[in-house]
Amino acid sequence: MKAAEAHSMQDIELVEKLKEAREEAFNLRLRHATGELEDSAALGRARRDVARLLTIAKQRKIDLERESK
Repeated sequence: MKAAEAHSMQDIELVEKLKEAREEAFNLRLRHATGELEDSAALGRARRDVARLLTIAKQRKIDLERESK
């Protein structure tokens, strides 16, 4: 995901995308631990996506605890 894409999202979209990115990062970590992951660079990309989305959410002062429930 590009930074421009993340910045252009609405707050609700951003929170949903963050949930998806966290789930994807978890699944990639699990596959890496079991030896099934072939593209190890995907793990780094997923972590960067999560960090990028968290940064934008904090800049917008989105309460992620409340929004994620």
